[in-house]
Amino acid sequence: MDQSAAGVVSTTTTTSLVGEFVRDVVLWRRGRADVSACLLAATVSSWLLFYGCSNTTLLSLAANVLLLLLTILFLWAKAARLLNRPAPPIPQMRVSQQVVDEVAALLQSALNTALSVFHDIALGRDSLLFYQAFLCLWIISMVGSFTDFPTLCYTSAVAVLIIPALYQKYQECVDRYMRFAYMNLQMYEMVYERFSMKCFVRARDCVMELLKDP
Repeated sequence: MDQSAAGVVSTTTTTSLVGEFVRDVVLWRRGRADVSACLLAATVSSWLLFYGCSNTTLLSLAANVLLLLLTILFLWAKAARLLNRPAPPIPQMRVSQQVVDEVAALLQSALNTALSVFHDIALGRDSLLFYQAFLCLWIISMVGSFTDFPTLCYTSAVAVLIIPALYQKYQECVDRYMRFAYMNLQMYEMVYERFSMKCFVRARDCVMELLKDP
C-alpha cells in the first residue's frame, strides 16, 4: 500500500514538473527562453529543409540515417569479431516501467481533459467553451484545406510557441475584445432562442389546427 501511494505521488510530481517545464517553454519564461527559441528555430528550419527547399521528407531522412547507422555498427561488430577487437560500445537500451507509467499518466490526463470538454460542450453546459472549440476547429479546417498535414503540424508547433507568449504580453487588450465578442454572441444566442421558440409555437399551432379539422 505504501509503495502504491509512493508511486502515485511520484507520478503526480513528475507530471507536475513536466507540465511546469512545458508551460515555461511555451510562455518563454523562467530561463526557458533559449529552449523556446531553439525549438522555434528547429521547427522552421526543419520545415524549410524537408518541404520548402527540397523533396526530402522526414521519413526518408530518418530511414536513411537509421540504415547507415545500422550498417556501420553491423560491419564494425563483424570486423571486431574477426580481428579479436572489442565490439562497439553500445549500451543495453530498454524503456523502464516507470517511464511507461509516467507517459501513460500524461496521456490519460490529456484524454480525460479532452473528453470532459467534449462532454460539457455536447450537453450545452458552457457556451463560451463551445464558441472557443468551434473557432479553433473552424480555423484548423480552413488551414487544413489550404495545406497538407505535415505543414499543418509545423504551423501548429510554431503557433504554440508564439501565440501563448503574445497573449500573455497583450492579455488585457485581448480579454477586452473577447468579452465584447462574447457579449455579442450571447445577444445573438438569445435572439436565436426566441426566434426558434416562436417558430416552434407557430408550427405547433398549425399542427393542432390541422388535427382539429375533420
